[in-house]
Amino acid sequence: MKMSLNLNNARYEITAVKPDQYPKNDIPEVTFVGRSNVGKSSLINAMLNRKNLARVAATPGKTRLINFYNIDDQLYFVDLPGYGFAKVSKSMKASWKDVIETYLSERKQLRKIFLLVDIRHSPTSDDILMHEWLKSMERSYVIVATKLDKVPRSKIKERISDIRSTLKLEEHIKIIPFSSETKQGRDELWEEIL
Repeated sequence: MKMSLNLNNARYEITAVKPDQYPKNDIPEVTFVGRSNVGKSSLINAMLNRKNLARVAATPGKTRLINFYNIDDQLYFVDLPGYGFAKVSKSMKASWKDVIETYLSERKQLRKIFLLVDIRHSPTSDDILMHEWLKSMERSYVIVATKLDKVPRSKIKERISDIRSTLKLEEHIKIIPFSSETKQGRDELWEEIL
C-alpha cells in the first residue's frame, strides 16, 4: 500500500502511558525505539521536515511517556521512551520497560518498529536486549544507525558491520544509516515506512 502523505499536516496528538490512553482508531502506526539520546526526536523532526514538533530534550531520559504524532490522519509516528539512561531509579526503569513492552506487544495498529542505535558506538547491552526481544516477538523491524554525520565516510561500512555483528542480525534485517542533520537516509526510511 502506497499512501501519499501531506507532511504539512503533521501534528502532535497525544501522550499516553497505558493502552486505554492510546488513540482510538485504526490508523497504522510505526514506532521508534532506542536508548536515551540516540536521536529519536531529532529523527522524527527530520522525517517530518520540522524543527521541533518532537521535543528534543536537553537532558537524556526525559521522554518517559509514549508520544503519538498524527500525520495527515493516515499514519502515526510513535515515539517510545528512551531506555538505558543511567541516572534514573530502578523503579523508573521498570516502569519504562512496562510502558514500552505493553505498547510493542499489544498494539494492533503497529506496522513496523524502527530500533535506533548510535552509529558511533557498538550497540549497548540494552540495545542487544531490545533487539532480542523484537526478534522473539516476530514483528517487522528495521535498524536505524543514527548520527551518521558524526562518522567519517571511510568508517561507515566498518561501523555498520560492527552493529550487524554485535546485534547478531540476520541477513534480511536492514540497517539504514541516518543523519538528522543532513537528512541522509531519510528517503530510504520513508520507503520502509510507506
